[in-house]
Amino acid sequence: MGMKRREFLAKSIAGLGAVALGPGLLRAAEKAAVPLYCDPYEQKIPLGKTDLKLSRLCLGTGMRGGGRQSNHTRLGKEKFEALIRYAYEHGVRVFDLADLYGTHPYVIPALKNIPRKNYAIVSKIWFRSGGLGDITERPGAEVVVSRFLKEMKTDYIDLLLLHCVTSGKWNEELSDYMNDMAKLKQKGVIRALGVSCHSLDALKTAATESWVDSVHTRINAYGTKMDGKVEDVVPVIRQIHDAGKGVVGMKLIGEGEFRNDDEKKDKSIQFVMDLGKVDILNVGFEKPEEIDDFAKRLARTPRKATV
Repeated sequence: MGMKRREFLAKSIAGLGAVALGPGLLRAAEKAAVPLYCDPYEQKIPLGKTDLKLSRLCLGTGMRGGGRQSNHTRLGKEKFEALIRYAYEHGVRVFDLADLYGTHPYVIPALKNIPRKNYAIVSKIWFRSGGLGDITERPGAEVVVSRFLKEMKTDYIDLLLLHCVTSGKWNEELSDYMNDMAKLKQKGVIRALGVSCHSLDALKTAATESWVDSVHTRINAYGTKMDGKVEDVVPVIRQIHDAGKGVVGMKLIGEGEFRNDDEKKDKSIQFVMDLGKVDILNVGFEKPEEIDDFAKRLARTPRKATV
């Protein structure tokens, strides 16, 4: 499997980057101790100051998610689990789930016989009314996480988030959840804590809140489906990353809006990588070929720090 990934990367760089870079720079890249290009497969990225080291690519499972279903669950069990296996076999080691998406029961059965330590699971607590189908109660985090563990068939969650925070005072309003989640982290049930932000005010609060280990933030080159204008969001992402918190980028393909636009996909990937502040790229791939396409584009994306 490792050799296949390396061969794929080499072909991606040679085939897709040769015109832009020329043979001399390509040879230099091949010989360099630090590669000039992003390796979407072998590279493990530290998530802020946590103990987590994750694959650059993450399979998001919440495309058009709500009511405990998403485009991924609507694929059906067989196709969805096949997509998860394909992602793993092609180097993806992070799977982004949520109660809201109804995707908890799929990952571990899809990856049976693969040691749990070989991949990371992210999930999210939905604290709002509505959105969870027939589940109407909103008990504390300890009760909710106990259910999550049973649904996922795992003993721990690598990263647990408060899902879709929008208030600039979310750290005051959700303090009970935060306290319970911190206790679970101390017990080892959760390895890292964070928030999924859906407003600029919420993002700014996440940047300074010490409870936060990692932040899911919406970022692309065009401001599509983001929490504000690019020029307003980027400084906050820098602040988050420079504070030692992990940054997981969402909506890199504009929630699918750039799916059929090669130029926008390339520009957005290059833009996000050029920031140097986004650790993990979380994309809601719905087909195996979308994983391959994104990985090829990422493989040919030069990293400013090493060029």
